[in-house]
Amino acid sequence: MPEIRKTFHQHLDEIKADILRLGAMVTERIPWGTDILLSGNLKGAEELIQGDDELDALYWDIEERCYKVLTLQQPMAGDMRSIVTAIRMNSEIERSGDLMVNVAKAARRIYGSEFDPKVRGLIQRMGEEARRLFRMAMDAYAENDEGKAAALNDMDDDLDTLQKDYIKAIFEAGTTERTDLQCVVQLALVGRYYERIGDHAVNIGERVHYMITGWLPEHAGAARVAVRNSLDSPPAAQEA
Repeated sequence: MPEIRKTFHQHLDEIKADILRLGAMVTERIPWGTDILLSGNLKGAEELIQGDDELDALYWDIEERCYKVLTLQQPMAGDMRSIVTAIRMNSEIERSGDLMVNVAKAARRIYGSEFDPKVRGLIQRMGEEARRLFRMAMDAYAENDEGKAAALNDMDDDLDTLQKDYIKAIFEAGTTERTDLQCVVQLALVGRYYERIGDHAVNIGERVHYMITGWLPEHAGAARVAVRNSLDSPPAAQEA
């Protein structure tokens, strides 16, 4: 292999290693943020919020290196897909970290509020499910595992169901206990944050599938549009 290709693949390996490191940092923040919310840990909330700077710094470093490799190495085929996947995954991971920052901020806003036991239990379960999804997404990337990547979409249904049950429980508790409206709103948002982490995990899985196969769900839609356009075109336009 020419020396320039060795250097290129070294860059790819380093970028992948740092994306996995960024993913591990976010994976750790999911149970951390859940515990902060349930325990009313103000100090922990502040530490998680301030720690987001570290994630942002790594995110920007990875993105700059990806674009540098694209510009200087001009990769082809599978190598191009690897870099494009890295850029998109980097964003999905960073946004997931931001969502756990939002959970910590919600914990500060509703500090001192009492949660219904059913609501507390559902928060715990959503946190566990979001972490499970996110960890599997990162494992799929680390292992180039198409099967794990494909499984994420079905697994996300469980988190979606939990989130719906959670919203119902919040408003039922708010009706019976006259819970403060600010608390109800913040708790509802928290459920959305966990649900969005699941969505990001699914997106990561789709990107891993693309990296391996070159196919994305959007490609099917694009193909249908192309077929419809060809059928709608007048004969003269088709001949031209």
